[in-house]
Amino acid sequence: MIGKRLCRAASIALSIAAGVCPSWAGEVPVISRQISDFRIGSSQMQFGSLEFLGGLEMVSSRALFGSLSSIRFRQDQKQFVMVLDTGQWLTGSIERDVKGRLSGLSNVEITPMKNSAGRSFEGKGHMDAEGLAFDGDRILVSFEQDHRVDVYPDPGFAQSGAIATLPILIPRKLLRDNRGIETITVAPASSPLKGGVVIVSERGLDRDGNRLAAILSGPLKGQFAVARDGSFDVTDGAFLPNGDLLLLERRFNMAEGIGMRLRRINGADIRPGAVVDGELLLEGNFNSQIDNMEGIDTFQAADGTTHIVLVSDDNHSILQRNLMLEFRLSDNVKQAASD
Repeated sequence: MIGKRLCRAASIALSIAAGVCPSWAGEVPVISRQISDFRIGSSQMQFGSLEFLGGLEMVSSRALFGSLSSIRFRQDQKQFVMVLDTGQWLTGSIERDVKGRLSGLSNVEITPMKNSAGRSFEGKGHMDAEGLAFDGDRILVSFEQDHRVDVYPDPGFAQSGAIATLPILIPRKLLRDNRGIETITVAPASSPLKGGVVIVSERGLDRDGNRLAAILSGPLKGQFAVARDGSFDVTDGAFLPNGDLLLLERRFNMAEGIGMRLRRINGADIRPGAVVDGELLLEGNFNSQIDNMEGIDTFQAADGTTHIVLVSDDNHSILQRNLMLEFRLSDNVKQAASD
């Protein structure tokens, strides 16, 4: 098992370096194991304003599956689009059991992303996709190392090269090679940002040590910052229907180990020149069913409740996992949860 995964990872790396598309791109079989508890060994389901609804641990015999960087759901709340930091699109649908819990993925396909010249697999340094956002009839993708936001047509993104590139407003010299624009998301049209595109850097810092961020469009276009707390970095974000911004944060170092946090930023605070901070909704560490948490999306279910879905990036490592976790947000509960 270990040898096979190492060979697959090596094959991906060699293919990308050589500029060719591996022959197994296309439909992908995925085997999923349900996760019933967020806290390992505990039946606790309520964590402050969040209720854990279940999750999945996912594996595939296809080497390209993994490195999940960002996820966005279609309006049917079943079909989704992801980007992989190896420069791939991943599309598919979630499946649920009779109790409504996540039970697996279906119709999964992986397709190489194309740059503005229509070329694929120019190397991770050029196609390191980290963030994804739906914006009307286009899909926006943020890349790090070669820091940029590219625009793809929707529908047709999987077959098309990038059709435009957006100015990011943040000086590229302030963005670290592998700590660039991890987050791109679009505010609700009814919010003060009026559908503006928002980006947040992972570890691009201003002179005060805050994370660099920007509103790329709309009436409040301009730069702002997100307060940095400890050793956590922002890995993705998604807006709630009321205009508040959820930020997913990750920690991974030898001294403190693995960790994740979910924070809620008041949408009214996001404006040019501001330094925003927010309410801690959830924190997890090695006692929780987490890994290298990189992607988040939200949607409003048929019963009117807000669901939050998180995904992890296994870095094609035998020591990490591909996870999908689902929570339900209850605004009438304000207590944060932590280990």
